[in-house]
Amino acid sequence: MTRPDPAPREQIAQHEHHGERLDRWMAALWDDLSRSRCKALVEQGCLFMDGAPLTDPSAKVREGAVYRLDVPAPVEATPKPEDIPLDVLFEDEHLIVINKPAGMAVHPAAGNWTGTLVHALLYHCAGSLSGIGGVERPGIVHRLDKDTSGVMVAAKTDKAHQGLSEQFAAHSVERAYLAFTRAAPQPRSGRIETRLARSSHDRKKMAVIDTPGSQAGKHAITNYETLKTFGQEPGKSVGHPMCALVRCRLETGRTHQIRVHMAHIGCPLLGDPVYGRGRSTPLAKLDSGKDFKDFRRQALHAAVLGFEHPVTGEQVRFETDLPKDMQRLEGFLERI
Repeated sequence: MTRPDPAPREQIAQHEHHGERLDRWMAALWDDLSRSRCKALVEQGCLFMDGAPLTDPSAKVREGAVYRLDVPAPVEATPKPEDIPLDVLFEDEHLIVINKPAGMAVHPAAGNWTGTLVHALLYHCAGSLSGIGGVERPGIVHRLDKDTSGVMVAAKTDKAHQGLSEQFAAHSVERAYLAFTRAAPQPRSGRIETRLARSSHDRKKMAVIDTPGSQAGKHAITNYETLKTFGQEPGKSVGHPMCALVRCRLETGRTHQIRVHMAHIGCPLLGDPVYGRGRSTPLAKLDSGKDFKDFRRQALHAAVLGFEHPVTGEQVRFETDLPKDMQRLEGFLERI
């Protein structure tokens, strides 16, 4: 796949477009550019009318005028491409869907300046990124924690980036996760609706806002369903499992949402170093094969991602199996 042609684009405005706002007309005319990108290009002086530069994206189109758009070549992204293998579930000229492994951070940040998904995508998609906001980079529209595995989508064009962003903002994307929890939710299925904000005690953690009527933080909704239960909690009556496999469907996508919500109802994710309140001693004592002792991440996998393709309009849906480490964990839990 080749890099999009940066050659100037010319168009004579027709009668039916006279008086239309410039950035709106441009976005309809050149469907690989979002309206926000068109607006930025006009403000940067990249659009000319009859040879004269325009800088006001709200100006009106003039019938018969010759408009020329000079789209600058995407500037090189700061992260350097790295040849990191990717499990690609789907790819076309507009977007790419991958199955992210646990242990891979999405964005470069402190402690993860290399080896991220962005580095891998810059290598894999070399020559096919048309520039998100004018920068040659993949458009990351949602994230998974470094130690959460599963399905992710990234945009390769500005148009796809805008369309996907709008769907995530409208909470119209189907997202389902599989999680192994300590204990089992009561009731076995339900809806958790709270507000989430940074913890006042630890800025790296999120916390549920318990103050009635508070508007602090962000609204968060998780729907959950218990698929399996395992074992029996020591010292408790029958009907109190030691662990559970839970499917969580997100209506919102807040930082650490599932991890915080499940801990909030007394069922933290197995292996979660932040919200898990320490290792489970009863489980560790049962683990002769070290399937649990060696599990060093939150037991969370993004299993399903469904959305409307932002360019073709087709409904697409991707589903992945549990990764091998979580399969081994499930095998251990089935034996307790």
